[in-house]
Amino acid sequence: MRRNRIGRKFSVGCRLALLLALLLACFAAKVFAGAARLDVIEFSSRALKNNPLHDPAVRSVAIFVPAQYRNGARWPVVYYLPGYGNYSGNFIRNSNAWLKLTQEMADEITPMLLVVVDGRTRWGGGQYLNSTGQGNYADYVCKEIVSQVEGRYPAATQGVRRIVAGHSSGGFGALRLGMANQKLFDGVIALSPDSDFEVSHLPLVKLPGVANCSLAQVNLIAEEKVPIPKNHDLNYALSLSAAYAPRGRFHPGRIDWLYDSDGGFRAKVWERWLDNDPLTLVRKNPRAFRDSQAIYLDGAAHDEFSANIGAEKIFEVLRVRPARCTFYEPPGKHSDHVEERLERGLAWIFERPLPDIN
Repeated sequence: MRRNRIGRKFSVGCRLALLLALLLACFAAKVFAGAARLDVIEFSSRALKNNPLHDPAVRSVAIFVPAQYRNGARWPVVYYLPGYGNYSGNFIRNSNAWLKLTQEMADEITPMLLVVVDGRTRWGGGQYLNSTGQGNYADYVCKEIVSQVEGRYPAATQGVRRIVAGHSSGGFGALRLGMANQKLFDGVIALSPDSDFEVSHLPLVKLPGVANCSLAQVNLIAEEKVPIPKNHDLNYALSLSAAYAPRGRFHPGRIDWLYDSDGGFRAKVWERWLDNDPLTLVRKNPRAFRDSQAIYLDGAAHDEFSANIGAEKIFEVLRVRPARCTFYEPPGKHSDHVEERLERGLAWIFERPLPDIN
């Protein structure tokens, strides 16, 4: 009898140990399965080689990959354009939040890759446009980065294949690249995009630190005969000028400044800025977006740069057109809740339940 009791105790102990081992294995598998990873690729851009601002042609691209990924899988790819002054290096250094977001999106929306680019220029950013004043950043993103990424991680071939997304200047870039590359991008997510320049950009260029910078001083800055200004507003205005109002191909790296030699505001140059305004473009062009594209716009309720105003105006133009479009006004300021706002935009693109942002 004692031997039987010992046997039963041993049998129960084995079963408990086996159950504990299985539970630990399941827990470990769940933890492992839930961990996204970061891949970084670096290459020398032909589009940025010999750019007029002498900015680096070798850049890093961050690729956030969900745990579900297996070699050969074809998933949607999100190309994310950071705002002015931000770039892929910051996402690489502070990757934990974006790794978590990538995995959450894979688990709750659909598995996808999140690609973050580096669009910096001497002035801080280039609005992701091609310009003789700065270099060919649209080509860098749409031709080179897409090719480099999808040579390693092939994009989906059906449904939503690629999405271009961004915040602030990156939201502007998302709209412009989405318009110019309608067959490449099936979805556009523009978070607090630069738009409605009369409301968003005009107050910037009227600030004393910008308006009081003489034409002669701007020329010296452009020729690199004096250091880059420490005034953030002036640097931003210079970056916008390089994107919107380059002097032309015979004057690489030079810009047409908004103020003449007497300090007078140059209305014709300002018109060139307005020609680049996404709001102007959608108003003028009924085919600004392809009918099958999906366009998600947002602007924070207390956006200090009034980006919500332009985003909503773009929505009002697009809402009567065939392309699927929406506008959302989250709480907070211009750069609040960016990760959550991106996740909500992607949920809308893929027609999933929309999370609240508080």
